Amino acid sequence: MKRLNLPNLPNSLTILRVLATPLAAYALFKNGGEDNTWRIIAWVGFFLIGLTDFADGKIARARKQVTSFGTFLDPVADKLAIGTAMVGLSIQGKLWWWVTLLILAREIAVTLLRILVIRGGVIPASKGGKLKAMFQGFGVGFYILPLPSWLHIPRDGFMAVAILLTVVTGFDYFYKALKK
Repeated sequence: MKRLNLPNLPNSLTILRVLATPLAAYALFKNGGEDNTWRIIAWVGFFLIGLTDFADGKIARARKQVTSFGTFLDPVADKLAIGTAMVGLSIQGKLWWWVTLLILAREIAVTLLRILVIRGGVIPASKGGKLKAMFQGFGVGFYILPLPSWLHIPRDGFMAVAILLTVVTGFDYFYKALKK
């Protein structure tokens, strides 16, 4: 009898993040995106997606279950969640389109770069890339939450740092790939 190979826990969490993203997006758009209760539900959904991103990496390293599949799919799942939230917020007029397009362009370019150089080994996320992801997550989260207007300045500040880190780490990935 052939043994069924089930995904390990970290990869299962990554797959769960991919499957949960449409549910969080649904909550973001529920009642036209103007219902504060549904915006908080959307925030909780995207927050849990981000939390499992943190958890799956820790678990994979602790259990020595780092796989090429997980190393590749993990950042794709991140980009899916952040991209979905950003496009949703831009459609609703809560986040500038230029921010969404800049960040998505970088994320797509780095993903394509990873695919192109995969024969030479998967390019893992750098510490700067992880910091970028954290600032993107918090920044987007602050746009999802129904915050009072006096908190828009710190919210925009988080997003400004996310944009800076997005650009800098994007150049870093290409620099490292070209060096190889």
